[in-house]
Amino acid sequence: MSSIVAIVGRPNVGKSTLFNRLVGMRAAIVDDTSGTTRDRHYGTADWAGRDFTVIDTGGYAIGSDDVFEHEIRKQVELAVDEADVIVLMVDVTCSVTDYDMAIATLLRRSGKPVVLAVNKVDNNDRMYGAHDFYSLGLGEPYTVCAMTGSGTGDLLDRVVELMPASGEQSSQQHDDNLPRFAIVGRPNVGKSSLTNALLGNERNIVTPIAGTTRDSINTRYNKFGMDFYLVDTAGLRKKSKVEEDLEFYSVLRSIRSIESSDVCVLMIDAQSGIESQDMNIFQLIVRNKKGCVIVVNKWDTVEKDTNTMKRYTEELHRKLAPFNDVPVVFTSVIGKQRIMDVLQQAMRVYKSRSRRIATSEFNEYILPIIEQTPPPSIKGKYIRIKYAQQLPSPSPAFAFFVNLPQYVKDSYRRFLENRIRENWDFSGVPMQIYFRQK
Repeated sequence: MSSIVAIVGRPNVGKSTLFNRLVGMRAAIVDDTSGTTRDRHYGTADWAGRDFTVIDTGGYAIGSDDVFEHEIRKQVELAVDEADVIVLMVDVTCSVTDYDMAIATLLRRSGKPVVLAVNKVDNNDRMYGAHDFYSLGLGEPYTVCAMTGSGTGDLLDRVVELMPASGEQSSQQHDDNLPRFAIVGRPNVGKSSLTNALLGNERNIVTPIAGTTRDSINTRYNKFGMDFYLVDTAGLRKKSKVEEDLEFYSVLRSIRSIESSDVCVLMIDAQSGIESQDMNIFQLIVRNKKGCVIVVNKWDTVEKDTNTMKRYTEELHRKLAPFNDVPVVFTSVIGKQRIMDVLQQAMRVYKSRSRRIATSEFNEYILPIIEQTPPPSIKGKYIRIKYAQQLPSPSPAFAFFVNLPQYVKDSYRRFLENRIRENWDFSGVPMQIYFRQK
């Protein structure tokens, strides 16, 4: 299970710029205007062989009556509670401000590991200004320029050094190689009800205490010829908290659950359909290369005709394109309708994710297809694929050895993936296809 790193600081110090550099994309909007980032952004990064989740928070402001800044402060405090390592970002051009001092005090009280990043150090003169930030009492400042990437290597070395050891997982996780199914989704879609229905008892696995950090709990399920661990994220019911706080915790729990699972059961509400928050969780599942089953709960509350289920499934697959062969199960957990279908589909997806195809069998099938429909030539250069094999990875991945891999287009990659899926059952499983120099 990967660690969580939160980037915090006062407004307009370059947090989003550093976030974009770490995750390798422009996921967060960057602007000189103070307060541009109001929501949290989540992304995955890796350094020195360690994968971790990065959270970009809004600028932390104190003593303001602005309603947005009040919400931002609350978000930052939640991020600090949940993170394993915190990066406090400051601006060398402004020296130490009252905001910086207030945030440093908050972080020292949290007891969490903190790395101090002094941003906008892009010349030697500014290097000396970084020493002023020793006054924050957070140890050695690391000078960086998030815009150019200067100094981020040393910063990440320190962040990785402070992360919990990758082997610090519950002993239960190492008992055996049983499948792990995670039930994820937005609040109030029926995750708790499904968990209780499957386990056969009313059990609150996650205590709903604000600010409490708990890893996902693995519950052994051994019934009806099936044996697996249920990675549960249910039980987040905080009536005193607003919906945005609930969604924040839901996403963080989903991140941890997804990373520790083999197959994710993504639950959605039949009446509201798949919403943006559901799509965010689905994209996390795909990025982490996990299997997926979609459960449409509360199906008994929907007015139906003979084609309602078919239309609903087609609409779901259209929104999930191009990864649109995910199994869909329609349930009413309260009425215990089709809940066993959920487990059967999850086991099917797990077997598909674990499927291994012999190299000779794979080439015997795919090479005639490539010969009949070769990649289109580029700039007069002919692309030739002579050999292919499945890679020894936890999720399905295939390598095609090509004379000119740099000229193979994504459209041909999707063509090969579709042909593979037609012959072997990889439904509900993301697939990676790589082109390598032969």
